[in-house]
Amino acid sequence: MMRIATPLLAAILTQVAAVVDAAPAAPLHWVQLGPGGAAELRAMTEAAECPTAMIDGVSYNLTQRAAPDANFARVCAMTLPVGARVATLEGAAVPLPKAAPERILVIGDTGCRIEGNFTQACNDPDKWPFARIASEAAGLKPDLTIHVGDYDYRESPCPAGNSGCAGSAWGNNGPSWEADFFTPAAPLLAAAPFVFVRGNHEECARFGAGWLRLLGPLPLLPGAPCTDHIAPYAIPLPGMTLAVMDDATAPDTAAPRDLVQLYRGDFSALKATPGPVWLTTHRPLSGYVLVPPFIPAGGNQTLLAAMREDGFPENIELMISGHIHAFEAINYLGNVAPQLIAGNSGDSLSNVPANLAGINLGGLPVVSGLTLPGFGYLLLTRTDAGWNIDVYDVHGAKQRSCFFAARKIGC
Repeated sequence: MMRIATPLLAAILTQVAAVVDAAPAAPLHWVQLGPGGAAELRAMTEAAECPTAMIDGVSYNLTQRAAPDANFARVCAMTLPVGARVATLEGAAVPLPKAAPERILVIGDTGCRIEGNFTQACNDPDKWPFARIASEAAGLKPDLTIHVGDYDYRESPCPAGNSGCAGSAWGNNGPSWEADFFTPAAPLLAAAPFVFVRGNHEECARFGAGWLRLLGPLPLLPGAPCTDHIAPYAIPLPGMTLAVMDDATAPDTAAPRDLVQLYRGDFSALKATPGPVWLTTHRPLSGYVLVPPFIPAGGNQTLLAAMREDGFPENIELMISGHIHAFEAINYLGNVAPQLIAGNSGDSLSNVPANLAGINLGGLPVVSGLTLPGFGYLLLTRTDAGWNIDVYDVHGAKQRSCFFAARKIGC
């Protein structure tokens, strides 16, 4: 047998390695659940055409959702076949939905704030730990991840001389979205499908156009203007319906009549949703922070006014929100579902009261309420009797375990 000389072999191996290194990586991709529970595979690509997915041995071409422009790469999408078992996108694994999710992860308010003179140290993983949180949380092997909004906070250029955010992308464009969400979230995007709730940072005046393009639940019409509100939609799951309500533009401290009527219509639509319903929003109906000098404040005046018009929907069993950068678990007096707040996954933390019991803001008294400090996330795990709620810190250590059943959270 002829032997290849060692120098020649080394040269061949070097050329092979160069070809492998030059091979394009699979496009950035993820799976999200939308209206009716449809699972959609989406991808961002710099290529001239949309990529190809292989699902249970059958090849599918993704179609263009949004053409490339000066700020964003091409976005492609396809609806996944119901019951798909194995899927890849140009060789990379695609996370497929489970018919009955048993482990639901909740994160929120994950971006790093660069807003005028207010700058978070995005280059310091202790000051902006979202990448660490995403990695730790992916290790819990969730079946579904709910992001309760606020993905991109990089509204301004990093001030000159600020090493904490030096080199950061900013503005409503692909590099900013990748820096603040897609790159740090990569382990979670690979682990499970997402439900994407719209936050107030996804208003049209901020990052709304990018959110609608990348993560919005509806088809994107070429040339259509940015819309600040999407009607509620339902994701049917075994034993409950996950409802997503867009309250990004509901003011916290005022109740404009036109917006009260808008959200009154949303609550009316939710009443017609088959229950039991878990309502996911960005802004909580009522959550609490401390304002100087350590006075409790909170309660969304727009949503509270809309709810008072016709009463709280009786089919809603649980509310899951963000917006306040802390963990809160709240039981209210009367016929109002309890509230989980998980807005502590990246942005600068809020100052919150340690004990919420007895607080009454906006006419919604708190029977019992718990807050926990620090960055973190939640994992809800189904049991025969209800759902365990495990609260994790930034290092993946369990801080607290609570339990949800029969419209009550016990911690």
